[in-house]
Amino acid sequence: MFKINTHLFTAEGPSAVARIAKLGRGIFLDLKYHDIPNTVAGAVAAAVRLPGVRLINVHALGGVEMMRAAAAAVKEARLGAGRPKLLGVTILTSHNAASLEAVGIRGTPALRAVKLASLAQKCGLDGVVASPQEVRAIRRACGKRFLIAVPGIRPTEVARLRTRKDDQARVSTPRAAIEAGADYLVVGRPITAADDPRAAAELILAEVASALA
Repeated sequence: MFKINTHLFTAEGPSAVARIAKLGRGIFLDLKYHDIPNTVAGAVAAAVRLPGVRLINVHALGGVEMMRAAAAAVKEARLGAGRPKLLGVTILTSHNAASLEAVGIRGTPALRAVKLASLAQKCGLDGVVASPQEVRAIRRACGKRFLIAVPGIRPTEVARLRTRKDDQARVSTPRAAIEAGADYLVVGRPITAADDPRAAAELILAEVASALA
């Protein structure tokens, strides 16, 4: 899939989704909705009808009522088995224990992520977005069918290719994330910030293939 985040969507809007959908690979619409329940429900209802969208997400920290409203909006769209899957973002990979405590959230990122994943599952979401370091614990808590999308992927071989400064604190390699039980790997800057993006992509694909084998 191609991931469309807030950078592109803010600049180009739904027209970017339509253009990328024509490539036929599907889209992860990574807009991380977080607002009052009614507003998020309206945004999700619009997002699920955009062409090519296979995954959308909301912030699990938005709470129970917001996540339930988002799940209901997906269901009410009546798109059948081919509908986009709804994911809850747990704890951003840029956070560590100190940055969480600074905003009033106590406990380790791992503990909070598992708690939010369990809550998202109870609210009817299909899965979560979580750092690679929390995948095993979330899999144990939520079972095999619960989807886990994993950002913060930093491939072993791509480390030798120069990239811009990284602000993600909780990262891992493709192999480690796959072995932990990830369903989707989200890979951005290791490709887009590499001196040779094509070479970086090929190295990542080789590492993923090796892990799957």
